[in-house]
Parts: sequence; structure tokens; C-alpha cells
Amino acid sequence: MMSKAVERIAIWAHLREPAPVVGVIRLSGAISALGPLRRGLNLAALADPIERTFQLRHLRAVALAINSPGGSAVQTSLLATRIRALADEKGVKVYAFTEDVAASGGYWLACAADEIFANESSVVGSIGVVSASFGFTDLIRRVGVERRLHTAGPRKVMLDPFRREDEGDVERLKTIQTDIHESFKQAVRASRGDRLKGTDEELFSGEVWTGRRALDLGLVDGIGDLRGVMRERYGDGVRLRLVAGRRSWLRRRLSLPRGSAAYDAGDWAGGLLAAIEERLLWSRFGL
Repeated sequence: MMSKAVERIAIWAHLREPAPVVGVIRLSGAISALGPLRRGLNLAALADPIERTFQLRHLRAVALAINSPGGSAVQTSLLATRIRALADEKGVKVYAFTEDVAASGGYWLACAADEIFANESSVVGSIGVVSASFGFTDLIRRVGVERRLHTAGPRKVMLDPFRREDEGDVERLKTIQTDIHESFKQAVRASRGDRLKGTDEELFSGEVWTGRRALDLGLVDGIGDLRGVMRERYGDGVRLRLVAGRRSWLRRRLSLPRGSAAYDAGDWAGGLLAAIEERLLWSRFGL
């Protein structure tokens, strides 16, 4: 009789045990410190949902759903550092799942995780630094525009698009890029350690690979999707909790329906440049 009673108590306790929770943070889009009317991943926008994710009840792990072509190195580093700091503070494991693209800053974000999973066709890597601009010197001369620029400090202006490219400016830009590239490489080495299987020349060349090839190089730990891997690790009863950002009281009060003149003017003007910038980032990976 006693053994059956104990067995019933054990069964009851098991049934009463709360289901494990995996908090999901979606990191989708270009990484940039953009304005309030322009899209972008940045710490200002994501600090609150990241904090709330790590405060979920019965939290067992955090999953990063990443689909990003990269962007600002500073914002990438800030986001990755915040996620890693909270993971260490809470003693919670972090998993990253790449979707279409986890390249450049997108892959840097993935390196905030303890394990990285990709789809076989995901575009992964691009561990490098790029800078692009335009030159308008011939254009302004053709239309009769005179450029007037006055500075205090001989190096205050670098790579002005309305002046001829200066070799000294290019060398200074390359120095900055080298410093940022080194920070990126350090983040990858710290995250992946001896799991990396390629040479530095191959891994840190800025090249991109499919998820399958990234697995061979040790840039990811496996091929799989978020739901499947989390159920495999934490059981079929695992609860996936997506934590989204909150809109401030002011933004809720000022929100207007699409089609209104006020909405269209603000949203179109604010979002046009962001859309162009983001389109250029995605197009580097054929998307």
C-alpha cells in the first residue's frame, strides 16, 4: 500500500511540474542605430525584450532566431555583449538559429550563443568589414556647384564624397576597418574556440558559406530548426515564448492608421533611406 501511495504521489508531482520554457528573441533585419521611424536592430530597441526574456518563469534556455545581413559593428557588439552577460548572470544556455542569412554582424550575433544551428541552405559567415560610398566630384562640376568646406583640424574630414579620393584617407579607413575586423575575429574565436576547423585565411576572409559548409568549418554546431532542436533538448512539452518589444505610451498615442496623410508622410520619408540601406545589405547575399 505504501509503495502505491508513493508512486501516486510521484506521478502527481510529475504532472504538476511546470513545462520548461524557452524564451525566443527574434533578431531579423539590418543592424543599425536608426531613428524612431526607421527599422533596424539596435540595443536601444531590443534591451527591454532581451531583459524580459531572461526573466521568464521556468526559463530553461534562450533561443535567438537570426535573419540578418549585418550592419553596425558597434550595435552588433553591444547586443551580443548584453545577451552573453545575461546568459552568464542567469546561468541560462543560449542557442542561435540562422534562417536565410546570418552574415557579418548577423553571424557575430550568433556567436553570443553557446550553440549555433543553421538550415542547410542558410548563408553564414562574412567575417569581415566593408565600407561603401559614392563620389560626386564630376557631377557637381557638371551642374555648376561649388563645394565649400572649412575645418579646424587637418583630418576632420575623411573621404568626402564631393572631393577626389585621397590616399591618406583610404589608409586611415583601412586602419579603422582592421581594428574592427580584429574585434570581430576575437568574438568568433572566443565563442567557437577549438570547434573552428578552417585556417584564419579561410575563416576570416569575408567569405560566406551555406549552412552545410559552415558546419564542416565549425562555424555552426548542427543543422536544425528552432522548434525541432528545442523539443529534442527539452521535450515535446517545451513552451516557446517569443518576447517582442513594447511600444512606448507616446508611440501608441501617436500611431496613425496606414493611408492617413500624417502616417504616410512620416513613415515614407523616415523609412525610405532605411529601406535602401537594408536592400543593399541583403543584395550582397543574393537576396
